[in-house]
Amino acid sequence: MTLETTLPAPQEAPAPPAARPPRRRVGARAVVSQVLLTAVLVLFLMPFVWMVASALKPPAEVFGGTGLIGSEIRWSNFAEAWSYLPFGRFMINGLFVAVTGTVVVCVTSVLSAYAFARLRFRFRDRLFLLYLGTLMVPQEVTVVPMFILMQQFGWVDGYAALILPWAFTAFGTFLLRQFFLGIPRELEEAATIDGAGRVRVLLQVIVPIAKPAVAVLAAFTFINYWNSFLWPLIVVNSRDMSTVPLGLNLFLSQNGNQWHLLMAASAISMVPTVAMVVLLQRHLVRGIALSGLGGR
Repeated sequence: MTLETTLPAPQEAPAPPAARPPRRRVGARAVVSQVLLTAVLVLFLMPFVWMVASALKPPAEVFGGTGLIGSEIRWSNFAEAWSYLPFGRFMINGLFVAVTGTVVVCVTSVLSAYAFARLRFRFRDRLFLLYLGTLMVPQEVTVVPMFILMQQFGWVDGYAALILPWAFTAFGTFLLRQFFLGIPRELEEAATIDGAGRVRVLLQVIVPIAKPAVAVLAAFTFINYWNSFLWPLIVVNSRDMSTVPLGLNLFLSQNGNQWHLLMAASAISMVPTVAMVVLLQRHLVRGIALSGLGGR
């Protein structure tokens, strides 16, 4: 009779408990940063809040010290501001000038930036530095000779005088050139091997990659054209050609300052710029981060 020894089956070791992710401790520096950012945000928003609140007040309570909210909320101030002056005409003029000027600036900046970044020609770097030096010349210095030139061309009190003098900016060229320099040349070489020319490489390779930088340039250019006051004040003679800043100035006259209507019209004038920033928000954030405008 054979005795068989039965060995116990090996048991698997119990699995160790799942490691819990370490809790993130919010440091004092992060708290201070959030508080400071919130304070700065409130400071930036206060003028806009006061503008909208004043636009909804009766005329006598704008500076009457009755608080942020008046005795009644008058939505009719917006309709009255629209009809008090031909404000719709001012908006159309401003949109046409801003959109057309933005398109021209983006096209010329893309072409010149590509030339300075990729093409090789004599005195390229010196010419770029000379072109970049125009940024140091203030607008107040150039308005008089520019007005004389517009007068000789017969463009005074017209769209051409409002758009073309500022459609060739060194800022856009510099911004896009720096972005183009960061694009690998291998992409262009691959397209060239496939038979693409310079124009096709620019339109199908460079521009799609540079969409964030172009969006940043478009936003800055649109806002500059939309808010421009000095040059339209000099070159525009008739009310029909006035842009939005000139139209807002017409609410202040010798017959009395219509502050409640001015605030309502100012709130209306912010709609196009806010809408553009909201639509281009994704491209703007990425473009500012990649182009170096974010302070990095």
